[in-house]
Amino acid sequence: MFHRLGLGFAGLLLLFSLLALTVNAESTESIDQGFHQMYNLNFSGAHKTFEAWEKLHADDPLGPASNAAAYLFAEFDRLHILEFDVFTENQKLQDFEKMLDPALKLAFESELAKADTISNAILDKSSDNCNALFARMLSDGLRADYAGLLEKRKVAALELLKSSRASAEKLIALDPAYNDAYLAVGLENYVLGLRSAPSRLVLRLTGAQTNKEKGIENLKITAEKGHYLAPYARLLLAIAYLRDQDRTTAKRLLADLVRDFPQNRRYQSELARLRS
Repeated sequence: MFHRLGLGFAGLLLLFSLLALTVNAESTESIDQGFHQMYNLNFSGAHKTFEAWEKLHADDPLGPASNAAAYLFAEFDRLHILEFDVFTENQKLQDFEKMLDPALKLAFESELAKADTISNAILDKSSDNCNALFARMLSDGLRADYAGLLEKRKVAALELLKSSRASAEKLIALDPAYNDAYLAVGLENYVLGLRSAPSRLVLRLTGAQTNKEKGIENLKITAEKGHYLAPYARLLLAIAYLRDQDRTTAKRLLADLVRDFPQNRRYQSELARLRS
């Protein structure tokens, strides 16, 4: 079950990756504010921040991609998907197809379409443009998230997840200090590395990466050195530690998240459960 949730993480996980050098100081502050609002589950505030940023940067795919992420994360929160027991106790997920918000899906897809149009135009001229590569990576991850977790289209989600990871690897090759990008590599390897040996073999034949240890090491890079994605990497590591029965480390990671994002009731409730 965890591997299916992992596909869901892929979109969330990738949604915070970007190069700070692509925007000026004022814009960076605004983007920081939007992601901080999203981590605090203030989705309406995040939408306002990202939409304002879009208006000021109409030729940058970061704005619509970030806004799409806010729509998706809001749907996750509404459906109570991101809860630890689902990841650590192999609980069966509900079928969400009949529960999905069609208006939210339309807005989500509209923002992704805008991001695609802008990023594709940039990459047609410069295939090594890091900001546009990030937007492509992000869009693939978000679509994998929606397809795999909410619509249960696992094959499509896996292909999108691999595409996101491939874009992340290209970003790392261009800039090894792009620490947020390591999360995409780490997620695929860790989640698929939990599968049985025969399943891992089949997945590798499709081009997937399934090394659990490599996954953990890459998640740690983002958790320790990342910027926008560092909090999310800490959350994923907390889940990994819980699966390995290391409650002490998981509690420490969650306590840091509660401190940094005091309005996120999910972090608070999960930490309280671990302490009980």
